[in-house]
Amino acid sequence: MMNQEQVSGKFDQLAGKIKEKWGRLTNDDVALYNGKQEQFYGRLKETYGLAKEDAEKQIKDLERSANDRAA
Repeated sequence: MMNQEQVSGKFDQLAGKIKEKWGRLTNDDVALYNGKQEQFYGRLKETYGLAKEDAEKQIKDLERSANDRAA
């Protein structure tokens, strides 16, 4: 089981990947992913014209990449 510090670290890694991929998002935009995902996906659509389904797939790829690097 992961402790709070590990969960926070995983989110920080993912947030960094999100910023690399979608650099026009602000830190506040990225923080939405950790609790207000619908708003986060709305920001991606506004900023990049990215449909929610496409964004979800790309986020899953980023999560997988972050997990692979951590392993």
